[in-house]
Amino acid sequence: MPQDVPHLSTKATAQNTYDAIVVGSGISGGWAAKELCELGLKVLMLERGKEVHHPNYPTATLAPWDFPHRESLDRADRERSPIQARHFSYREDNKHFYIDDRENPYEEVKRFDWIRGDVVGGRSLLWGRQCYRMSDLDFEANVRQGVGVDWPIRYRDIAPWYDHVEKFIGVSGNADGVPHLPDGHYQPPMAFNCVEEYFTTRIAAKYADRRVIMGRTANLTQPVQGRGQCQFRNLCHRGCPYGAYFSTNASTLPAAFATGRLTLRSGSLVNKVLYDNDAQRATGVEVIDRETGKTVEYYARLIFLNAATLATTFILLNSRSHRWPEGLGNSSGQIGRNLMDHHKSNSITGIMPGFEDKYYYGRRPTGLYIPRWQNFSGEHRDYIRGYGYEGSAYRARAHPDVSIGAALKEAATEPGPWTISFKGYGECLPYADNRVALNTDKKDKWGRNTLSVDAEFRENEKAMNKDMIVAMQEMLDAAGCKDISAGAGISFPGNANHEMGTARMGRDQKTSVLNGFNQMHEVPNVFITDGSFMTSSGPANPSLTYMAMTARAVHYAVAQLK
Repeated sequence: MPQDVPHLSTKATAQNTYDAIVVGSGISGGWAAKELCELGLKVLMLERGKEVHHPNYPTATLAPWDFPHRESLDRADRERSPIQARHFSYREDNKHFYIDDRENPYEEVKRFDWIRGDVVGGRSLLWGRQCYRMSDLDFEANVRQGVGVDWPIRYRDIAPWYDHVEKFIGVSGNADGVPHLPDGHYQPPMAFNCVEEYFTTRIAAKYADRRVIMGRTANLTQPVQGRGQCQFRNLCHRGCPYGAYFSTNASTLPAAFATGRLTLRSGSLVNKVLYDNDAQRATGVEVIDRETGKTVEYYARLIFLNAATLATTFILLNSRSHRWPEGLGNSSGQIGRNLMDHHKSNSITGIMPGFEDKYYYGRRPTGLYIPRWQNFSGEHRDYIRGYGYEGSAYRARAHPDVSIGAALKEAATEPGPWTISFKGYGECLPYADNRVALNTDKKDKWGRNTLSVDAEFRENEKAMNKDMIVAMQEMLDAAGCKDISAGAGISFPGNANHEMGTARMGRDQKTSVLNGFNQMHEVPNVFITDGSFMTSSGPANPSLTYMAMTARAVHYAVAQLK
């Protein structure tokens, strides 16, 4: 059994002491550091990954022919990171942002695609940038349907913080007036192309309950706070030298550094949270240096865990002591449980006849969005909750089978027919036995314990996934598309890259880990604002909610300190 060891007050301890520690530099960690620093605290940010400095992203301006394999992965890439290679976003031109799976193993009791960044900025450099607010349709769903536990907040609690975040990061989009997809503060939206406009009018004429809107995205259409506007290159996954999409590196980190109160230490593997049993508070964290393998401790009055859901869960479960034999603050037994991720459909596509005399300009980095329309009034199909779609219309090459020589050059000048394609993203319910647990048998490169992941999509998600495929085929047909096709099957958990829920917030500390301000019920100076806190998943990209909840939690925590 691990021992509780008192920490001596030495000069080294004083040098390693800060007002607050933030673990992780991704979307939520960057926000925690920015807000803490701007509120006057001396902050240490600990990041396991390598340094990446904005605007110096190594492949951002390279052409496809500058890559040995024309942006495709080779065998060595797949051997280095076979888990990352399961995801479409892992490519030759950005593979340096991703984790080495050989050094960072975990056990898949059932397949789980754990997609991880390994750089300063984390997945804020890699995310899809879709920004949607949750509504009370989402916050009230659990209690209405007797699923999981009730959220301890409602939309009115977080709405001002959505405002706060949107104004800072810059979100382009429309105020669309969809009641369950609240409007926010937006820059001018990106434009539909001609086929998308036509599709939108056909859907509006056919379906009274469905809306097709432009995706609300954290890509700037106007400059903001020293960041340039989008150049329509659609190379966001390489890092943007213009700062035209929100990332920690381009946005929150510069703001935090501007205060003079931030210290960033990369290459720092946080192993556990240190706990003082007498004071009944966390005192700091234990860190392993990636290069030297040496262990060092850092101390603070306030700790924010933002390592991303599974990594934060590892830290909590690994923080065992006489007081917490099952992990820090885990009297409820809920840490590691209720793991969720959105489930995806394969692409559903159709050919739109006509419009062959029209084309479009640039490579828009966002697409259409069709918000959830299912199960609003207690009625439901074969499932509860709902899903939305992301998609776009485009023209590919007329002769994609031609791949070499003069014939290729000739084919490349001729655009093919208009194709419109959508992919569905659906809500996953919180299941107590969808969980991660500490694995003390399998170690990583640095001798640390690892995780065992045992999660799957259940009948509700499978029924919803089937419906999203059928419904989109019907919509494409109603819009006049031909040659409609859809791949069957549902994604594996993790592959939507929205893992969440393993340290959920709730009203009762017997059934939850955090209160309504992301504060641990039993360790009040530890806050968790990455995806771990989510009580249900909703159907849309959750990143905006992580950011808003982080800012809200920081202001609450600092007020409590004072």
